[in-house]
Amino acid sequence: MPIWIRGWILQSVVAVAHVYTVAFQGIEAREVDVQVHISDSGGGQFNVVGLADKAVAESRERVRAALSAIGLALPFKRITVNLAPADLPKEGSHYDLPIALGLLAAMGVVPASEMANFVALGELSLDAAITPVTGVLPAALAASEQGRGLICPAANGPEAAFAGAIDILAAPSLIALVNHMKGASVLSPPAPKVAESPRAAPDLRDVKGQESAKRALEITAAGGHNLLMIGPPGAGKSMMAARLPGLLPPLDAREALEISMIQSLAGALEGGAISRNRPFRNPHHSASMAALVGGGLKVKPGEVSLAHLGVLFLDELPEFARAVLDSLRQPIETGEAVVARANAHLRYPARFQLVAAMNPCRCGYLTDPHQACGRAPKCAVDYQSRISGPLFDRIDIHVDVAAVSAADLALPPPAEGSAEVAARVGAARAIQRERFKDHPVRTNAEAEGELLDEVATPDAAGAKLLTEAASAMRLSARGYHRVLKVARTIADLAGADTVARAHVAEALSYRRIVHPNG
Repeated sequence: MPIWIRGWILQSVVAVAHVYTVAFQGIEAREVDVQVHISDSGGGQFNVVGLADKAVAESRERVRAALSAIGLALPFKRITVNLAPADLPKEGSHYDLPIALGLLAAMGVVPASEMANFVALGELSLDAAITPVTGVLPAALAASEQGRGLICPAANGPEAAFAGAIDILAAPSLIALVNHMKGASVLSPPAPKVAESPRAAPDLRDVKGQESAKRALEITAAGGHNLLMIGPPGAGKSMMAARLPGLLPPLDAREALEISMIQSLAGALEGGAISRNRPFRNPHHSASMAALVGGGLKVKPGEVSLAHLGVLFLDELPEFARAVLDSLRQPIETGEAVVARANAHLRYPARFQLVAAMNPCRCGYLTDPHQACGRAPKCAVDYQSRISGPLFDRIDIHVDVAAVSAADLALPPPAEGSAEVAARVGAARAIQRERFKDHPVRTNAEAEGELLDEVATPDAAGAKLLTEAASAMRLSARGYHRVLKVARTIADLAGADTVARAHVAEALSYRRIVHPNG
């Protein structure tokens, strides 16, 4: 017998309705089966089980109000919603829509068989509007791998469209979605959207003087290296760091998708548009460890992951907490951030370029006899010792940035700007793409082990110089290999097939000789 509810004709009630959604573990979207059962016993009860957090538990009231807004009332029966697997933690408000669809399927409003062809996620407002949620892009890719379509909020439709040729229902409201499924209306498929390019990055031509620092910046961009600039206040360290994104090549389609998945989880995709610009993150020195490497109550990606395939700029490096800085050691080395908690063990990609800036001492005027404080040079040792030796060792290029004189500022703009330097960087990156096309690395900075020995072993004169310098400078094994990487990049900029003595010599000039602890 059909059931009538406020003008709706409901078919026979389904014993258990199934709707699929996802739970996020890092950037991985795990399948979740939303099972809805309606029984005659225990009238008026509505329970959600399956290791749900507070936001999921509150879905009951949002779903109840949304169904009421479209003219449906929940039957006075016992409703049980199980989120399977029951031992997988469920977090977030995106379970509202699959729970509502499960109820509609169980009540016969929408065909239950059609629900098996979709993955659904979205938050419901009390007036039955479907509001945007995070993680739609990873969910769409997971749905594509499962051979299913995706049901999502209309605002998230453009990012879901990047998942490929899958059926996407991007609905503005629950009533629009129901009418589509019942054939009363049709939802238009969303189109992929690429964010408009922002204003061009600041030009390197604005920086007066600092030729050695500009050279170091070019090498950093060409090889994907880490850079530390040490100099007095006002020397232009932050200026040059801000111009690094303008030297980097644009993202290809695969890289843009990698970054967008992280941004989708973090809710940083504006209007569902995919960006083709490399990230540039510059957190304040008061940032916590969870903010920098990821974590917190919801275990969200941190700044190192949001800077994936881009630049992480840390200004006033010694002002960061020591423990916060040391937490960067593992992401720098492995290219991923591992967040381990009692109830979660998640991995986020974190292949970023670290660019750091610092004053030589607390007052900043160590080398200026007229402005230096009375504690020099001991103040410099104390100040730089805030940064551990292992972290210093992981930074490929160290460059001293001298104060800019009035005479330098009066000079006309330099002949070369960002466009000229970016062209050389692009040529060097093209060499590396060809070199590593059969390997899972992109740049010289990522090469390790036998691959590094194969591509960066210097000639006889270069090898002799490197061996002697490594002993005299007391380079660690890590420092030795990072010199090789930088030398390989310098050779690529010069268009040389072999790493020569001159390339090794320049790379050695960018290593710290004196340990910061004295």
